[in-house]
Formats: sequence, structure tokens, C-alpha cells
Amino acid sequence: MLAVISGPSGVGKGTVIKEMFRLRPSLKESVSCTTRAPRAGERDGVDYFFVSRERFLQMIEGGELLEYSEHFENYYGTPRAFVEKTLLSGDIILEIDVDGALSVKAAHPSAVLIMIEPPDMDELKRRLEKRGTESGEKVALRISRAEYELSKKDKYDYCVVNEDVTAAAKRILEIIDAEKEVLL
Repeated sequence: MLAVISGPSGVGKGTVIKEMFRLRPSLKESVSCTTRAPRAGERDGVDYFFVSRERFLQMIEGGELLEYSEHFENYYGTPRAFVEKTLLSGDIILEIDVDGALSVKAAHPSAVLIMIEPPDMDELKRRLEKRGTESGEKVALRISRAEYELSKKDKYDYCVVNEDVTAAAKRILEIIDAEKEVLL
């Protein structure tokens, strides 16, 4: 089962996914490729596959990526071969933005797209502000981006509201299990 999880910044995607792995350690997480330099403590093949810009462009040209995007002058993408190899031995989770998710769905129609939503926009704004890592202007930009991302939720197979991390993680695992039953 290939499950793609998206949601706006601040919705708690990473926390929900971490809880899913705690509840079901057999899940695998996709490792993305990037052209950015590794940060302290990051390991190639674990955190990311770190590649040169030239290699990344070759991967695009060769159809080696399920999806990719460019952010802040660096490329990020999901390597097709890694995902397909991992699928042979179990379920894999991709945490990517809405545009990437739709690209994955086009390449892998059996992929299940799951949108994690905030309880409401006021709560999302509160969570973003609570982080204390961004200016009011950056929070406003993230809210604007969230509105765009949530406008695409009708293209997703499921939406899960993250009011409670454990409940949201369990709901996503139930969705994965139900979808696997359909495939059998």
C-alpha cells in the first residue's frame, strides 16, 4: 500500500506520522532526494538521498522521480525505484505537498491520498504562532498556502482532522487497512 499524506504547515503531519510508526513499526517511510547539502546529523539514504543538481536533472529527464519540486533553489523529489522496491516488502508512507501528491496519484493510481486537516483555520493559526519560529508575515503566508492546499482536498481519497494526534494516527491506519482489504 502506497499512502500519501499531505496537509498544511502546522497541521501536525510529522507528529501524526511519527505516532503511526510508533503504533505500527512495520510501516516504511519514503526517503526523498534533494540537491541541498546535508545538515548536521543527517545521513545519506536515511534522511535524504543527497545528489548533485546535475544528477537530479538527469533523474527528472530519465523519469526516475514520481514527483519533484524546487524550493529555495534546491530540488526535492521522490525516487520511483525506492518507492517501488519498498512496496514489494510492505506499506510505504510519503509525506509530500498537494501538488506532489497529485503527481504520485497520476503515476500510481492505486496510491491512497490522505489529507490531514486542522480543526479550523483559527486553530491552525494558533499552532503556527505557538511554534514561535516565524514572524507574523510568515505565519500569514503559511495560512494563505494552507488555504490553497485545503482547496485541493476534494482530489484526495480521505480527509482526517487532527484534533488528537493518536486518534488521527489510528484513523489513518484504519484507512490503510481498509484500502488493503479492497485491493485483496
